[in-house]
Amino acid sequence: MLYDLGLRIAFAYEPPVRLSRHLLRVFPRDIPGVQRAIATDLAIDPLPEERSVFTDAFGNRTQDVFLRNEHARLDIRLTSRVERHAPPAPPAAGPLMEELPAALEATHALDGESPHHFIGPSQLIRPSPEAAAFARGVVHPGAPCADAVRALGQALHAAMTFDPGATEVDTPYEEAFARRRGVCQDFTHIMIACLRGVGVPAAYVSGFIRTIPPPGQERLAGADAMHAWVRAWCGPNLGWIEYDPTNAVDVAEQHVVVAYGRDYFDVAPTKGVLRTAGAHEASLAVDLTEAVAR
Repeated sequence: MLYDLGLRIAFAYEPPVRLSRHLLRVFPRDIPGVQRAIATDLAIDPLPEERSVFTDAFGNRTQDVFLRNEHARLDIRLTSRVERHAPPAPPAAGPLMEELPAALEATHALDGESPHHFIGPSQLIRPSPEAAAFARGVVHPGAPCADAVRALGQALHAAMTFDPGATEVDTPYEEAFARRRGVCQDFTHIMIACLRGVGVPAAYVSGFIRTIPPPGQERLAGADAMHAWVRAWCGPNLGWIEYDPTNAVDVAEQHVVVAYGRDYFDVAPTKGVLRTAGAHEASLAVDLTEAVAR
């Protein structure tokens, strides 16, 4: 599938800020055999006095921008053509749930793909007895790890209600879980907490989703904004699999990956500091359409 992606993030400051610095994680990720960014352009207005690009610890392309002059607004526009394929069929079956701890112990790599980074607490996901209990009610001994991931995602989808008005970006996932309401960020954080609670390494994926529903059916939730889903490690043979609990589907060619992290804190599209005494407003718009090949 070939997509044209447009992303706009706009900030308005009152009063104007005297300087600002931002880390931007908005670039579609290159994944061999699965996803490729063919052409990408990032325009920033006003033009930063300094900007540089680096790859973070989890392999995400990140741009660092620094604006020294006073500015009342910041406009960030990304355009990209992205080639996306469904993930390849797994090379082998993954371990059973009771075999996963030994498989994890035998894994010694500590690079950005290492499951050891994704099993313990992280900035926004603390251990939760409630999440672990929910997971234990769904994941039974003897289940293959991949089946357990899907079963848990389906159970959360059934238990939760997608409600954009229920939470804010900084709402703790425990609160969203208690309410059984939230958005894709909440669904993803909750599922990660559940998986880690039963010993499955789990990561947060930020990206976009494109869907054209059949006549008379609604579009998938999250299609007009940045989306989020879960990446779970199911042993060295099967590796990482991805599941979208908000929509109760396996991740496939309708999902465009931007960044991997332990939770939203690691992959937020913008993160930075401002020199200001005032407030600011932010808006985000996404346009992901099937491209017309020329």
